[in-house]
Amino acid sequence: MFIGHFAVGFASKRVAPRASLGTLMIAPLLADLLWPVFLLLGIEQVRIVRSANPFTTLEFIAYPWSHSLLMLCVWGGLFALLYFWRTRDSVAAWVIAAGVVSHWVLDWFAHQPDLPLIPGGGPKVGLGLWNSPAATIIVEALMFVVGLAIYLRTTRARNLAGHLGMWSFVVVLLAFYVASIAGPPPPNDRAIAIMGNIGWLLAIWIFWFDAQREPIGVSPG
Repeated sequence: MFIGHFAVGFASKRVAPRASLGTLMIAPLLADLLWPVFLLLGIEQVRIVRSANPFTTLEFIAYPWSHSLLMLCVWGGLFALLYFWRTRDSVAAWVIAAGVVSHWVLDWFAHQPDLPLIPGGGPKVGLGLWNSPAATIIVEALMFVVGLAIYLRTTRARNLAGHLGMWSFVVVLLAFYVASIAGPPPPNDRAIAIMGNIGWLLAIWIFWFDAQREPIGVSPG
């Protein structure tokens, strides 16, 4: 999954309208934000393989700390507790925790059986949606359209920046998605890790444009 995780973040704004979309988006993306950092540190490993299927060019050798079900529950709990400590918004905290764990659920549908349940061994699972590129693209596209539509029905732009900032982000995100499907595979695992850290820059962009928008039908406070 790629834009499917962004769909979850967009849709989360409906349930937690006072929380920044940046925070709500980091939650379902957290596994993929931690993963390139762990790759650079040598904690997790990936291998590039030859494949005509653009969704199966990466062989995930080991990523238990960023992508196992147990650790995503832990990361989600810590993220939610930190958010609640700072804001006292219990609803948003629960949404954040669920968003972090949602990453594993969506990956379970998409990945081949390489997703760990716990660090340190045990079974690996995955239903293999990626084996069908057409089905993967259709499912992710539908999710993204629905998630974005929910966000648009939940917020409105305060100014031109809130309008153009959001739509330019959508265009760039979709361009990344198309490039990941149609472009060549990355040259090595270090390049994957470096490019993966662009996700943190996208998060900053999301914080910015969401601050230029406001929830519809929600009183201040």
